[in-house]
Amino acid sequence: MSQIVLPAFHMPFRSAGCNPGMEETKKAAWKWAEANGLSLAPSARKKMLRTRPELWISLIFPGASQQHLDLFCQWLFWAFLVDDEFDDGPAGRDPRMCEAAITRLVGVLDGAEPHGPMENALEGLRERTCGDRSAAWNRQFRRDTVSWLWTYYAEAVERAAGQVPTRADFVRHRRDSVAMQPFLDLHEITAGTDLPESARSLPAYIALRHAVTDHSGLCNDICSFEKEAVLGYEHNAVRLIQRDRNCTLQAAVDEAGVQLARIAERIQRAERELVEEMAAAGIEGPVRAALERCVQDYRGLVRGDFDYHARAERYTRPDLVEVDRRDTLSGYFAA
Repeated sequence: MSQIVLPAFHMPFRSAGCNPGMEETKKAAWKWAEANGLSLAPSARKKMLRTRPELWISLIFPGASQQHLDLFCQWLFWAFLVDDEFDDGPAGRDPRMCEAAITRLVGVLDGAEPHGPMENALEGLRERTCGDRSAAWNRQFRRDTVSWLWTYYAEAVERAAGQVPTRADFVRHRRDSVAMQPFLDLHEITAGTDLPESARSLPAYIALRHAVTDHSGLCNDICSFEKEAVLGYEHNAVRLIQRDRNCTLQAAVDEAGVQLARIAERIQRAERELVEEMAAAGIEGPVRAALERCVQDYRGLVRGDFDYHARAERYTRPDLVEVDRRDTLSGYFAA
């Protein structure tokens, strides 16, 4: 597997750089985790250090204030813990345990009393994030976050049933499971915008969000397929292409690279169509400016996500995956 060559890919979007507050955000994230009782075993700590959530946040939000950067990084830190628990732990292989854990997390999003460190941390994040946002924004953020969480249940059920999704089904599933949609919502906070429902309903805006999210999901799958293969994880686009085409792993990786380039073209097409739709709908003033800000910043977000996958050891050094996964898990969802 070490002989696999990742596809060469021309990134059409320029880098906006890295937020200068990254190191401060890293310190704040680990301090936040400790304060919330999210203690990590040595291997789990090593894995999180290699994951570098502060790098991803700083690359996709290069102009965010320190306060927003810290908050968003803590969301991401929490999300990576959730991801590792469901991907590697028993909750991801027992549908009933998975359902119970997700139901509790969704309940906390809706104001239920938290139990345990993961739920307590989520309650604090929700209070700091959602209190001063509009009802429309909160509905969007809840919908996107809940949709992401329930993808773990879908995977647990398929895993238990011995099923593998079709490529078409997986594209739709991955759009939620990559967890990019909630961060597109968080973008509005640092951009100082709050889109009305009419703007969120524009077909080109929806297509733009989908393309940005699809790019992140496929980029992640290309960069993580080796790590996930070691863990026996089948919900990966590269692995599904290989199964579907009965081809070599290298051919599947190459095909995924072609698809990634096509998604970048979809982003650019959606940008052009959004301009046309704003004109057709008579959208002017602050709403038009907010949508134009999305177009500009989403390009930087895609580039930042792409650069992150080339820099974080979680993806660049799959040979460092821990053989014994028990030490990487904290059993947050076992109860």
